[in-house]
Amino acid sequence: MSVFSRIFKIGQAEAHSIVDKLEDPIKLTEQGIRDLKKDLDESLKALAEVKAMSIRSKKEAADARNRSASYESKAMALLTKVEKGELDGSQADRLATEALSKKQESENQAKSAEQNAANIDKNLVQLEQNVKKLRSNIGHYENELKTLKARAKVSQATTKLNKQMAQIDSGGTIAILEKMKEKVDENEALAEAYGDVADSNRSIDEEIDDVLKAESPTQGSDALAALKAKMKTKSEGGE
Repeated sequence: MSVFSRIFKIGQAEAHSIVDKLEDPIKLTEQGIRDLKKDLDESLKALAEVKAMSIRSKKEAADARNRSASYESKAMALLTKVEKGELDGSQADRLATEALSKKQESENQAKSAEQNAANIDKNLVQLEQNVKKLRSNIGHYENELKTLKARAKVSQATTKLNKQMAQIDSGGTIAILEKMKEKVDENEALAEAYGDVADSNRSIDEEIDDVLKAESPTQGSDALAALKAKMKTKSEGGE
């Protein structure tokens, strides 16, 4: 009995309970399909054997019909010989009677073989229907298995993703980001403070030199004007 048969025979409710407890329903389904294919192989073997029986019975019936016709022909041939004076009448009657007896025996054998073939053919119809149904079930379960495997992969991937998402602490993540922001603000403020300290440690001479080194916006233009005035003065004196 296949795995499917063992499950379904104990009742739908109990079958559902068993399936719920299974660690891997895909493996059970695969085993069930293997069992069904084994049943199919056995059914095909039985079907071939029954068909062989039907063929033999029909051949036996045909052979018996041929023998019956042959015995009838022989009986007629014996009587013909009597008419032609080729055979004694009493001997011909005895042999013809035996031939007709064999004819009847062959007819009985033919009828028995034909009846046997008819019964076998009825069983063949049922067997062929069973084989056809079994093939259909196997195809159906194989398609269901493909769908089940695809759904299982999607389910596993979704479960893994949801589990990972569930383990993420959004509140904790925000708290870490805020802590990092505070740390950056502290570092920036500390850098600015060090800059102020560095400026406060400069001497008065350094501050004066820095101020004197800074070129005023009009210094360049004033120098150019002074140079032009000097050149003009020299020009007038030369005249």
